[in-house]
Amino acid sequence: MGIRINTKPYGECEIDERQIIEFQDGIFGFDFIKRFVLLDSKDAGSPFKWLQAYDETELAFVVIDPLMFMNQYSLVISGSDLDAVGASRPDDLLVFVIVTIPANPSDMTANLQGPIIINPRTLKGRQAISQSDKYGVCHRILDEMKRKSGKEG
Repeated sequence: MGIRINTKPYGECEIDERQIIEFQDGIFGFDFIKRFVLLDSKDAGSPFKWLQAYDETELAFVVIDPLMFMNQYSLVISGSDLDAVGASRPDDLLVFVIVTIPANPSDMTANLQGPIIINPRTLKGRQAISQSDKYGVCHRILDEMKRKSGKEG
């Protein structure tokens, strides 16, 4: 059965209650927000999605699967992060990173240090801390896309 919610990017939308993801610890800086919904972009072919707070219309994060703009991304997280979402291994998870889009969109960055992990089986999510020192909190997306396509210059 569908539930109607108000969203920041699209106004009122109907979702399936099975789209509600429980974030026991919230998102960093928003630890009091526990339920989110992952929404597809309405732009055909867009790699971006919205992580919309279920109970707070004005809180929504643009997210992207890091493999959409990078050749490789190694998810290196703690066992407690896996336990928190009910997963036994990283391969069981959906992985997204939060995107920051400044006034000049070509300068957009992704937080590779704090990936969003979601277990699609348990509908539990968490913002983890990467234990890899290869990633920062402001990784330039377009630079990575150029590397991925071999057009670095």
